[in-house]
Amino acid sequence: DAIAVVAEGFYPAKLGRDALKIEWDKTGLDLVDSRKQREHYRQLAKTEGKKKFDADVSALSTATNRIDAEYYFPYLAHAAMEPLNCCVEIQGEGASRKAEIWVASQMPGMDTMAVAQVLGVKPTQVAIHVEMAGGGFGRRAIPSCDYVVESTQVAKAAYEQGLRHPIQTIWTREDDMRAGYYRPSHLHRAQIAFGSQGEILAWDHVVVGQSIVQGSPFEGFLMKDGIDGTIVEGMRDPYRIPMRLAVHHPKQNVPVLWWRSVGSTHTAYVMETLLDEVARKTKQDPVAFRMKLFDEKAERHRAALQLAVDKSGYGKKKLGKGEAWGVAVHESFDTVVAYVVTASLQNGQARLKTVTAGVHCNLAVNPRTIEAQIQGAAVMALSTCLPGAEITLKDGEVEQSNFHQYRVARMNEVPDIAVHIVPSAAAPTGIGEPGLPPLAPAFANAIAAITGKTLRELPFSFS
Repeated sequence: DAIAVVAEGFYPAKLGRDALKIEWDKTGLDLVDSRKQREHYRQLAKTEGKKKFDADVSALSTATNRIDAEYYFPYLAHAAMEPLNCCVEIQGEGASRKAEIWVASQMPGMDTMAVAQVLGVKPTQVAIHVEMAGGGFGRRAIPSCDYVVESTQVAKAAYEQGLRHPIQTIWTREDDMRAGYYRPSHLHRAQIAFGSQGEILAWDHVVVGQSIVQGSPFEGFLMKDGIDGTIVEGMRDPYRIPMRLAVHHPKQNVPVLWWRSVGSTHTAYVMETLLDEVARKTKQDPVAFRMKLFDEKAERHRAALQLAVDKSGYGKKKLGKGEAWGVAVHESFDTVVAYVVTASLQNGQARLKTVTAGVHCNLAVNPRTIEAQIQGAAVMALSTCLPGAEITLKDGEVEQSNFHQYRVARMNEVPDIAVHIVPSAAAPTGIGEPGLPPLAPAFANAIAAITGKTLRELPFSFS
């Protein structure tokens, strides 16, 4: 399923590859089309799925105040600045054969075993050197070990042809974008009944999306009752909500994988924008509304949100014309992050102006690392909001190839990001991923405060 060209350097190898004329046999393949897939997901969301929560939602039939919403999230590429690559050196023959690997890996143990299997040797005969990565975001932590296996296969073929040199297999940006694993696309369907004071009377919710663990070594402990636990993380809690939640996992011919903050990339957006919409419809302050709706276990959420509110000047600082506040809070990897942002909308262009983060990760071992991770995650989340930040398929092929087609935030689009940490002496929790989920909904909520309309998909669409 692949062709490699071996040369003395990357550029001559690429010239050789570009000169090849290859015809791929697509016979019998399920050729995915993004538009058709979205419609399929929409129809699937109207059918009975596997139940995660099963609260009484009969109030929907008689409620005066209702929200009926559909959300869509596209496939996303990991798009790390350093494309995938791996260097393999093979020595010896037969049972005494050894290999040395140089690779930026998030799963070096699994990669070591995969290399050993390709070469037919014991894992103890493989030495792996884990290099600093130019970004990973989950792409370098893959159960199939695809790019490491591929590199080993290339090195093995070269070795058997008499090339006794280390072989570094490098993916181009186009390879990385078009032949990788992606954050799955998801469709959410929600029906909410609420009272005049914003009390949630019933919440009926369906999520449709591929499982990222089904068929992997992680299926045994991450799937329960046919539901991939990653797709529903962040739903309902920490709010007092009577929710019925169902899930569909359609099989699609698209390779999928976790992506920084995993399921919270979409669940946080849906939850936090819908709650904001209830607050707007009942004319309540979004911060006060959340504080009222938090359950009794949400002390850390309250503390993180209050810190972000206090440090941002929320409700006190005068904003410019056409600007508004936005708020969101979410827990992932046992860490709570709250954002209070300001944003503007002019000529159909949404712009994030300021970001203030309140972070509760318990004991702050290295505050500068926490600041860096939150800022990096916030910028990555901002990218998902920008038009063009999506992977689409037509006739089974990815349409995007490089950053001229797949959008990421530029320097001039990144706002000031202030990070504040809630003091705590409890055991530290995660920090590499929790800064991502609440940024997009906070941004969207600020835009909704301007337009009065909730943005139902990422990237933002104003058409």
